[in-house]
Amino acid sequence: NGVPSIPCPDPTDIKTMARVCAEFKATILMGTPTFLRAFTVNRWVHPMCLDYMRLVLAGAEKMRPELRESFRLKFGKEVYEAYGCTETTPVATMNSADILLDDFLTMEKCNEMGSVGMPVPGTRLRIVDPVTNEDLPVGEEGMALVGGPQVMKGYYKEPEKTDEAVIVLDGKRWYRTGDKAFVDQDGFLTIVDRYSRFAKLGGEMVSLGAVDLRVGDTKILDGCEFVSTSIPDDVKGECIVLLFVGDKDTHTVSMALRKSGMPPLMIPGKVYAVEAIPKLGSGKWDFTSIKKMAVELSKKSSLR
Repeated sequence: NGVPSIPCPDPTDIKTMARVCAEFKATILMGTPTFLRAFTVNRWVHPMCLDYMRLVLAGAEKMRPELRESFRLKFGKEVYEAYGCTETTPVATMNSADILLDDFLTMEKCNEMGSVGMPVPGTRLRIVDPVTNEDLPVGEEGMALVGGPQVMKGYYKEPEKTDEAVIVLDGKRWYRTGDKAFVDQDGFLTIVDRYSRFAKLGGEMVSLGAVDLRVGDTKILDGCEFVSTSIPDDVKGECIVLLFVGDKDTHTVSMALRKSGMPPLMIPGKVYAVEAIPKLGSGKWDFTSIKKMAVELSKKSSLR
């Protein structure tokens, strides 16, 4: 009969979600790291609300080590990173707890920190050159393709868009994820970033996901939500913009980042404090709206 699920229409209503988890004795929780962070910082969420959880999965964003640790300290639960998209309905790879094999002496590794795990049963995965679709060797970064019965038939009444997204290689259908990634020698997939989430600065490609990680490493915006994006720039081609939620002074944040030891190319050229960072209904960052917000803020600041 399948596994019962409990839909919650508002992922920001953490208090209600925690209550529902406890009331229905939910055993699996899936969400973005931003979503899981809300569980750790919300004082109304008691650790016992997640007592029945057997598996907690995080996806859509990079999972920072300090969030993993704070979730473990509060709830006593490990968070495992997973990966997928709507077009793969939706899980393609995941980490899980290591298991002891039948000889009771050998452990099978099922979790690699920093990766998004291995393909789930029935799923095929390959890393290819994004232009030629030729397979790339282990450890080399390229476009991640996902194959298997869960790959969508296509976008509704959009055949051209479908033909771009789903290709046939070796007689099998593959979904082009748009993600730059690599597979290590043990078969774990690591996502580098979206191909669309790269900024081109003076001819150099800079991963905005890597910028977010570097900013997080500085601890300058600890306790604040933040995200980077890029906007057009007349001199360098593009400029990295950092948006954050909090009462910190933007000039102070900007100067601290410049002195933090971050690679010069990754240092945001503009920093803005905002009331809220746009999110989708799923809790993921709404990168289209984030970019629009950055453009508007840049225009307003240039008029002052």
